[in-house]
Amino acid sequence: MHPRRPDGFDGLGYRGGAAAGEDPGGNSFSARSFSSTSDLGHWVTTPPDIPGSRNLHWGEKTPHYPAAVPTPLGGPGEEPYPGSCPSGPGASSEQLNRFAGFGIGLASLFTENVLAHPCIVLRRQCQVNYHARHYHLTPFTVINVMYSFNKTQGPRALWKGMGSTFIVQGITLGAEGIISEFTPLPRELSHKWSPKQVGEHLLLKALTYVVAMPFYSASLIETVQSEIIRDNAGILECVKEGIGRVIGMGVPHSKRLLPLLALTFPTVLHGVLHYIISSIIQKFVLLVLKRKNAHSHPTESTSPVQSMLDAYFPELIASFAASLCSDVMLYPLETVLHRLHIQGTRTIIDNTDLGYEVLPINTQYEGMRDCINTIKQEEGMLGFYKGFGAIIVQYTLHAAVLQITKIIYSTLLQSNV
Repeated sequence: MHPRRPDGFDGLGYRGGAAAGEDPGGNSFSARSFSSTSDLGHWVTTPPDIPGSRNLHWGEKTPHYPAAVPTPLGGPGEEPYPGSCPSGPGASSEQLNRFAGFGIGLASLFTENVLAHPCIVLRRQCQVNYHARHYHLTPFTVINVMYSFNKTQGPRALWKGMGSTFIVQGITLGAEGIISEFTPLPRELSHKWSPKQVGEHLLLKALTYVVAMPFYSASLIETVQSEIIRDNAGILECVKEGIGRVIGMGVPHSKRLLPLLALTFPTVLHGVLHYIISSIIQKFVLLVLKRKNAHSHPTESTSPVQSMLDAYFPELIASFAASLCSDVMLYPLETVLHRLHIQGTRTIIDNTDLGYEVLPINTQYEGMRDCINTIKQEEGMLGFYKGFGAIIVQYTLHAAVLQITKIIYSTLLQSNV
């Protein structure tokens, strides 16, 4: 009795050859070879792009490894193992490019969400401080106040509420995905868009901002609340306070607290305008940079280092310019929005004039229009720009990080070429 498993069975198929393809009983088994790449199409898939390392030109994807395969160890006569990674200078350069692109994107995200957080904290505190005599319109006074806060309250005074900002971003992305999944509202616009698609897309953004609004309000309170009287709240305190704001439970508020319905219009207006302005400026700057690179660096004379820089940096620069312009243009509206959100929440903020002591928030705005008129009459037009110096510090720091990253990336590429 012969075994049912042939001698040539190797787990994936049967080894080729007559000797390995026949058993003692004379029953022949057809050989199955996995030596060709096409046979592996059902089993092997290409790895996904590393975030941040994608080629940022429109309509293109990250270039995969070159098709050239090195000579196998078994000699020139043997066929290499399919799917083996190439080696040599080309492969190491390709890997460096992919991971360097990932590092560039990571550095940009780190700057936007971590290094810039102290500037966001001080900017919001200045915006809601209607007592302030010093408006901090220049970066010099902003840096002085940040130093005073750090000296009197410790480093935590400038990093408070950072976890809640990430939670709000996550809730915003999750709400947008869920709403687009269960409704016909498009999450992205195609190149051949129509006015109807644009309206539906903006409606999706508006609904997303409405869902995230109570959590944004709770996150705002965490970032402006003075560290002197602040409790060590957990990272999910923002979610708890947001839900309590919706159902009317949680921390007791004063009668001056505006209902969420009164905050809906300014919140949605600010969010949608910010998205529209940043999208338009980003597309415009990216188009200008692509045309400039195409005219200044012809394809034949472009060095590998310059081609990689042209692939990764234009979108980062466009995103930087879009965020800067939208924040500057909507700064007065953001000041009004933050004052409406913080009213009646019994929040105690730091004194931005002295760098120490605390102040209560006792505003009595009846709505968006009343807030605008009150600021204009009592604080002047510059009252809408309190803390504007923090924006200058924030984007100066961001630009410096991008430039340093570009220099490091160019040095790595030149040493690898």
